[in-house]
Amino acid sequence: MAAPEEPELSQAQTEKLLQFQSAVQDRLNEQEGVPSVFNPPPSRPLQVNTADHRVYSYIVSRPQPRGLLGWSYYMIMLPFRFTYYTLLDIFRFALRFIRPDPRGRVTDPVGDVVSFVHSFEERYGRAHPVFYQGTYSQALNDAKRELRYLLVYLHGDDHQDTNEFCCSTLCTEEVITFINTQMLFWACSTSKPEGYRVSQALRENTYPFLAMIMLKDRKMTVVGRLEGLIQPEDLINQLTFIMDANQTYLMSERLEREERNQTQVLRQQQDEAYLASLRADQEKDRKKREEQEQRRQEEENVRQSALAEERRRRTLEEEKERKSECLPPEPPADDPDSVKIVFKLPNDSRVERRFLFGQSLTVIYDFLFSLKESPEKFQIVTNFPRRVLPCLPTEEQPNPPTLKEAGLSRSEVVFVQDLTDD
Repeated sequence: MAAPEEPELSQAQTEKLLQFQSAVQDRLNEQEGVPSVFNPPPSRPLQVNTADHRVYSYIVSRPQPRGLLGWSYYMIMLPFRFTYYTLLDIFRFALRFIRPDPRGRVTDPVGDVVSFVHSFEERYGRAHPVFYQGTYSQALNDAKRELRYLLVYLHGDDHQDTNEFCCSTLCTEEVITFINTQMLFWACSTSKPEGYRVSQALRENTYPFLAMIMLKDRKMTVVGRLEGLIQPEDLINQLTFIMDANQTYLMSERLEREERNQTQVLRQQQDEAYLASLRADQEKDRKKREEQEQRRQEEENVRQSALAEERRRRTLEEEKERKSECLPPEPPADDPDSVKIVFKLPNDSRVERRFLFGQSLTVIYDFLFSLKESPEKFQIVTNFPRRVLPCLPTEEQPNPPTLKEAGLSRSEVVFVQDLTDD
């Protein structure tokens, strides 16, 4: 019974399927440590050393014809094949002068790889090694960063052995398992600009073509070339042989990288310790400067306070002296208009002086103010009845009353209250 034909997809459906596959593969790549297929290629792609004379090369020749019938067919077709390939080469050579090969123009390398994967799955199915869905340069960078082998497959669409290799070798379960677990796998068709560019770099002789690339002597180097129709078991054996032969180089790179990482970590720790010590010293210096500045400011404040106090004291003395000079003379004791007043100062000392009834209470205040024993601020209080004498002018009473108006007798005892603290 014939298998039912698959319905053809429209262009829009094809594009959506391609985007879905790219998204799925992008997620797989993230899990495997591979960058997104949508990341731009590196600005400076890695150069691959292909001139190493120690490159292992394994070429599978096409089987020779057997028997009389096989040789007869081979000899009959030989002139036709020779003529066909000769004319084809001449045509391609002449075409280069007329129209440059469009594959030489790199336009969308990621799109070339994704397009190849899509066409490969349409033709050979989804059972295949995991393709690296990124550019050749991205694959080289990842293989170098992860210290893994990179297997490059160049797909020749028109070669007679391509279909058999893909169906009978590349898509077999043992080859798929081996490649997926041991290395990164990048592939592209040489009909695509990206595949053609890699083909020009690796210079394959025939198809199918596989190249094993790894980091060797700090350069990405081709360490193995497999060309021709190779069988699955033979392919695994050859790849294993190449890996075993170069394992010491890879281990050396890993040890060297580990040493560099440890050195970098140690240097970073030393730098962090130095920076921490530097910050601690800077913080200590800052606190020391702040303390010095605080002490200087306190000393300055004390000095300014002392200067202010000295200026205030001098001003007060000058004012006392001026008041003393402006006082009217003391009247004689026998003057009938005189008043004898005894002042009790806050320091328990007593001062006695005579004034005239007609003089203002301000004269009493100025007299007390001019005394060295009197406080800077004070008020004069009578005892019986207890009241404060209005000696200083106010808004309500700009002109203080006279002694007579204040009700003082010829002989009075008053108290001086200190108001400096208030």
